[in-house]
Amino acid sequence: MITNFESDVDIFIHTGNLIYYKSKMAEVAAKQVVYCGVCTYPPEYCEFGVSFKRCKEWLADNKPELFENLYSDEALANATSTLSVEKEEKIHKELEKKQAREEAKQERELQKKLSSKVVIKRIERNKRKHIISISGLEVFNIDMKKLAKTFALKFATGASVTKNAEKKEEILVQGDVSDDAKAYIEKLLEEQGLNEVKVEQVDDKKKKKAETAAAAN
Repeated sequence: MITNFESDVDIFIHTGNLIYYKSKMAEVAAKQVVYCGVCTYPPEYCEFGVSFKRCKEWLADNKPELFENLYSDEALANATSTLSVEKEEKIHKELEKKQAREEAKQERELQKKLSSKVVIKRIERNKRKHIISISGLEVFNIDMKKLAKTFALKFATGASVTKNAEKKEEILVQGDVSDDAKAYIEKLLEEQGLNEVKVEQVDDKKKKKAETAAAAN
């Protein structure tokens, strides 16, 4: 025996000793969450991160209405109404110090990256075959093993990660693909906002000729 009890909201289906429940409520639309373009937290939590100043600048430029809801004079007054003036100032100063330290660290890391360079060396093995070695990538947090695998697939050739004479990792790629590798690496750096970093190409053959000519003189 099946008995239905319906209301505007729910349906109850009675079958023997069991009662099944089926909701007729309209589906609730998922709430769209905004994430900060700097720290990737929801903007309500940016103040607990270490890049709060840049987070606020991003929010003001990209989500002005949400910025007003969070950081207008009225919103700030409501948020701090339960704190004493002394406690509020203490929290604010501690956050400022923490953010200043982190921003200084990030600036040092950026300057280190900008003053570094990637070197692509084209090495002639014989008259027809070449390999290239790529060094200097470790500064830019690029996964060299993953990049070697990408080059192997992209150029249909052999590619591996090894250590050079300075005991630093470099990528060796079979074939004369120096120009293509340079363009790909420049794109990776551009994605990190490091357009100013130099990717230098060096030809070992030319270097040897120059050294031979200098020795002859």
